[in-house]
Amino acid sequence: MQIQVNTDNFIHGDERVIEVAEAAVETDLGRFADRLTRIEVHLKDQNADKHGPAHIHCTMEARPKGGRPLAATDEAEDIQKALKGAATKLRGRLDRELGKTDSHR
Repeated sequence: MQIQVNTDNFIHGDERVIEVAEAAVETDLGRFADRLTRIEVHLKDQNADKHGPAHIHCTMEARPKGGRPLAATDEAEDIQKALKGAATKLRGRLDRELGKTDSHR
């Protein structure tokens, strides 16, 4: 399973951000690794250069082998919480969708 991390112009996609994103994916979605080709993580700072609380938006998309892509989003005050929220939601979607295909096998 390949993990691809994308950030906007206001979040620096340095090694630390990539490590945190990969850890969140591995922790919550690692058990699906043999059934997925790729996970795409998109991080965006919705407030960017405005004053006020930072709202990080995370979209996580899973691409199952031979299936349609599934996505989940979450917003939080920091990157780690946004990643965890999106990964948890995506895990639930994968459980439901891949569980359906398992019952038809």
